Amino acid sequence: MIEETELPSELSAFQAVEVAYPDEIVRCHDALLRGLAVMVECDKGLTPYFYKAVRDRLRTSGLKANYLDGRAPDDGGPPQSLNGVMIGQLRQAVRGAVDRRVIVLPHLDLLTTSSGGLTSEAREVIGLMYENPNILWLGFRDPSFPVPKVLNGLFPHRISILGVPRDRLGQLVTQRESRKLGRGGLDNYKLYKSVSGVHAVRLRHVLESIDGEDYPEDASSAWSQIRDATLSGGLTIPEIDLNNDIGGYKRVKEKITRDILDVILHKESLEDIREIERIESLIPRGMLFWGPPGTGKTLFAKAIATALGAAVQVVNGPELKSRWVGESEENLRRIFIQARQSAPSLIVFDELDSFAAARGTFTGSGVEHSMVNQLLTELDGFRSNEMVFVIGTTNFVESIDPALLRPGRLELKLHIPYPDALDRRAVLDIYDRKLGLQLSEKALALAVKQSAYPTSEGTRWSGDHLQALCRRVARLRLRGNITGETDAALLEQALCDDDERTKLTPHEERVVATHEAGHAVVAMNCPHAPPIDRISIRGDLAGALGFVSYADPAHRHVTTRGQLLDSICMLFGGREAEALMCDDLSIGSAHDLSRATQIARALVEQYGMGPHDLSVADYYGADGDRHLSDDVRAEIDRGVQLILKEQRARAAKILSDERDVLTSLRDLLIERKVLDNESLAFALKSERAGDG
Repeated sequence: MIEETELPSELSAFQAVEVAYPDEIVRCHDALLRGLAVMVECDKGLTPYFYKAVRDRLRTSGLKANYLDGRAPDDGGPPQSLNGVMIGQLRQAVRGAVDRRVIVLPHLDLLTTSSGGLTSEAREVIGLMYENPNILWLGFRDPSFPVPKVLNGLFPHRISILGVPRDRLGQLVTQRESRKLGRGGLDNYKLYKSVSGVHAVRLRHVLESIDGEDYPEDASSAWSQIRDATLSGGLTIPEIDLNNDIGGYKRVKEKITRDILDVILHKESLEDIREIERIESLIPRGMLFWGPPGTGKTLFAKAIATALGAAVQVVNGPELKSRWVGESEENLRRIFIQARQSAPSLIVFDELDSFAAARGTFTGSGVEHSMVNQLLTELDGFRSNEMVFVIGTTNFVESIDPALLRPGRLELKLHIPYPDALDRRAVLDIYDRKLGLQLSEKALALAVKQSAYPTSEGTRWSGDHLQALCRRVARLRLRGNITGETDAALLEQALCDDDERTKLTPHEERVVATHEAGHAVVAMNCPHAPPIDRISIRGDLAGALGFVSYADPAHRHVTTRGQLLDSICMLFGGREAEALMCDDLSIGSAHDLSRATQIARALVEQYGMGPHDLSVADYYGADGDRHLSDDVRAEIDRGVQLILKEQRARAAKILSDERDVLTSLRDLLIERKVLDNESLAFALKSERAGDG
């Protein structure tokens, strides 16, 4: 904290620049005295103030400065463009300078095109600019605009100014402004968190505009005014609470809190400058959120920004690309500049893999290679006390360039998977509260259970799917004018969209029911098969008229030969049931047979678990090509065929022995269309009791 009495009573914008950048001003002055041209990279709003500070020092050193701002003289002649006037001034200054002087170019961007090349007028004078030894150039470059190499070559000395140094911030706030921010003096570190990317002149304008009473009990309004005034472009500060607005994902939340939020909170409680700097060096600046679509990767990023009070820029990867040379890299550079100017800020690169895939794998124009290089440069350019964070999101983490994933860049990696049962329940609770659905306990339990099965697209349920379900429930309540509790029947209606289902004839339904019942009966008689969770012939899985869903296996990380053989046997169950119970065979077993063959071949080729313990792992070359003789290939085929033949016969025998159960299960499926594990267990118990 800085005591109010230690702060200045008044401060102009010119004085603020002198106070904020004394080292930069002296460096610029000394370089010009040594005969070195200087380029100052800073925001345009800072240029005239910084120039005045340098000019005052040059005058005391006997150096003249000529400021070429492009303003035409008021001589009554026809109006001229700013660019044309500046080129004319530049040509006259180059040709007319006979004594040593400083020529100031406050608008270097006027000499360049949008793609970073020279304008036609600038090309005519650029050669002259290199020829006059009596001229010392002082150029000002807005970091948002590119400067071509030929122009960069004029300036051997460069100074970059972004924001305000933290150790100078306490001298840039007046006593009156400090009183608007609360009692007890100025919290220098809290203020720096909100204005670290703002240059001194803009900072003075922001602070002078604060409204409110002196020494307020709650200074949040004044702090909000500062934060809102420092946002630039399309940046916004989200309002998403990590715990209240995102359901489930306990592990992900704990990692975010432990590795980022707690570290920053600890830093803000410190007063020792060295300890603060040490803690700042521990904060990850880059993160990678990876996982399937719709699981909330961008939502987690916005929740982090909310917790930090940071502005968010969500950048869609494909939107960065341009067909013009250099423009894609400049788009990236501009995003980082804008983020630094609005710090604390967070850049979210959505679909990072669209432009940051591993270099050497591109098949397009090759612009991605340059974009990855530019992104690496920006990530390596962070200052330790700079509150700018980068989060990349991707569905394909394996495609990201490895250089981006090393420590110091996108070093914190978080997998955000599909939600499990507890996560889905928490997500549903949030949307239940936000949409006012009043879901009953039975309706909630049904939604959690049904969302364990694949969606109509064939994928697992994500947070987006759960939100869509809740919105569908809300529309049904609106159409039905329902104001009370949402029961299980209404939720089932929302889950079942009959208009999108395939309509089967009675004969087709009988074939599908026989097929799925065959899978189920074989599975119930295989000792290594997981329990059956659901059987459906309702056509609610994309690409399938029916399916059998199994519970998660007890052992997920170790797979045995017995499990694989049982899997093959179960895959034959549908086809053999049709052969036993129907007059003909359908083509619905095509995928089952293909999958069974893959497993059998893997048993023989990869795992050495075939009938003769034949393994060809040693026959694979380093490049993955096979070098097998015809005899070995024939032996492999015989082993695969033997496994398939044995498991097919095994499935046929099980179904023959359990034909009554198969028949009962088929008829029950035709009647109910869907059987869960409870109704299946009850049906089997009734069938066996009837046999007894």
